[in-house]
Amino acid sequence: MAGTGGPVATFSVWDYVVFAGTILGAAGVGLFQAIRGRKETSSAEFLLGGRQMTAVPVAMSLTASFMSGITVIGTPAEAYRFGTAFWLFGFSYAVMSIVTAEIFVPLFYRLAITSAYEYLELRFSRPIRVIGTSMYIVQTALYTGLVIYAPALALNQITGLDLWGVLVATGAVCILYCTLGGLKAVIWTDVLQMVIMLAGFVAVIARGAVLQGGLTKIWEDAGQGGRLDAFDFDPDPLKRHTFWTIIIGGSVMWVSIYSINQSQVQRYISCKTLGHAKMSLYVNMVGLWVTVSLAVFSGLTMFSIYKNCDPLENGDISTLDQMLPYLVMDILAAYPGIPGLFVAAAYSGTLSTVSSSINALVAVTVEDFIMPVCKNLTEKQVTWMNMGLSVFFGALCIGMAGVASTMGSILQAALSIFGMISGPLLGLYLLGMLFRTSNSIGGLVGMIIGLVLTLWVGIGGQLHPPTDEKTNPLPVSTAGCNNTMGQNYTTAAPWTSPVTLAPHVRPALADTWYSLSYLYFSLLGTLITMVSGLLVSIITGGCKQEKLNSDLFVKKSDLIWFRCCSKSEASDITEKAASDFHMGDDESTLTDFDVMRKDVEKATKL
Repeated sequence: MAGTGGPVATFSVWDYVVFAGTILGAAGVGLFQAIRGRKETSSAEFLLGGRQMTAVPVAMSLTASFMSGITVIGTPAEAYRFGTAFWLFGFSYAVMSIVTAEIFVPLFYRLAITSAYEYLELRFSRPIRVIGTSMYIVQTALYTGLVIYAPALALNQITGLDLWGVLVATGAVCILYCTLGGLKAVIWTDVLQMVIMLAGFVAVIARGAVLQGGLTKIWEDAGQGGRLDAFDFDPDPLKRHTFWTIIIGGSVMWVSIYSINQSQVQRYISCKTLGHAKMSLYVNMVGLWVTVSLAVFSGLTMFSIYKNCDPLENGDISTLDQMLPYLVMDILAAYPGIPGLFVAAAYSGTLSTVSSSINALVAVTVEDFIMPVCKNLTEKQVTWMNMGLSVFFGALCIGMAGVASTMGSILQAALSIFGMISGPLLGLYLLGMLFRTSNSIGGLVGMIIGLVLTLWVGIGGQLHPPTDEKTNPLPVSTAGCNNTMGQNYTTAAPWTSPVTLAPHVRPALADTWYSLSYLYFSLLGTLITMVSGLLVSIITGGCKQEKLNSDLFVKKSDLIWFRCCSKSEASDITEKAASDFHMGDDESTLTDFDVMRKDVEKATKL
């Protein structure tokens, strides 16, 4: 009987067939795009889909690329253990979509850039661009390793699939369609994988509702278990999830993920018009709402089933992240192929993220490191280089999976990586876009100070996890288990490792600075970078700079709601080519890229 503990079934033949068919189908989409577009082998086609994508597939791809296997595995486990506070991220997604669509998209679209970090050179200097790109590569390689490793580990222990065999197979499939198909293959494959991911959640909720006697019963069980108390208005910044940490800290974190992350920028600048690019972000917002709602409700379904027998405390699983795979094999094993569909959903999330990461890493490496040095490469040489780099970064991400295995709770670890590195980068972009006073010295110093502080608090929190008082895990029971030790426990916080159970002296900062909510890492990095960057810029003569190109700053016309864009002259930008720049306000004219770069470099010198 489901919900009473003990071993569960393993994969059947049909599960393997469904799983393998899904993965091969994803590879097939990449091959199809490669064959269909074999005559269009330019770098712009490979990296930006020829800048001819429309809003809906791009929106689904934007959603899928960060709604990865980590979401499929981690979010239901989060809702099971900590309640529905994670649902409040819906507000953060709305803030992120509006800020990105109305401030960042028009700027990047106007400059017709391929790498998001080109802006840093245009606004500040070449060294800052190189540092920004390097930070992105480190962050993405770490995150992608986590994305590959975490679902593989959880599913390996439930289904019996060989761990490293699955890791290498995952990487190989991504390398295949990234290398041959480029961005178009990545986007259209993401659309397929998004549908499969949502189908996996729906299957879990539907079967759970049948077993428990309806969705109302699941909701009542969640309420009685304290899982529905989402609104905690405590302003304490040390508490893991409160209304304020999610709305303020979560919004800044998601803005840093969507607005300046190359994986996302590359997607919305691949749209054929500015209107499509903005629309893709608003449609993506709805996609994020649907996905997180289904994921959280899957967690509540899981609690309703296991409210009297927690599999983790009963010893049936070894980590919280294995909860959902365990549930699937417990309640869906009687339906051949359905567990295979769920495993395919988790891996679809993984594939979409890994493929977008590989494609983005190739784009920034070519644009920021290779092209400035090797300017005479032919189009064919660049295409072959793109393919070679896809293979290299795919192998690197598989290797980073080993590093990621030491990082604790996968959902929190993934978001913490973005907070620690993207926060200071977001501060640098805002410094450049909003303040004409800022110069390259201020930008560099501000970013370094912000990065040092966020790494300090982030790594400190990893080594000395916050206590249960700050993370607030909800109670679970083993009273209804068939084979239990007859005790009720409260599980440890997600980042707690076995080492922390041994008695040891916690450092003085462990319960203050190191206990800062991981959602505030990004806000901390952004504010420190902007404040220190402005102060240093003013001290080093930022107020005396020559007039800077107005296209490098946010304009009033950028802030108009997308439906009004068609009425303004800003919407005249209907097509972009990598070699063209659409410059200035009404009085501006088209300016050659190299001339503009020299002007900006001259203007930002002391």
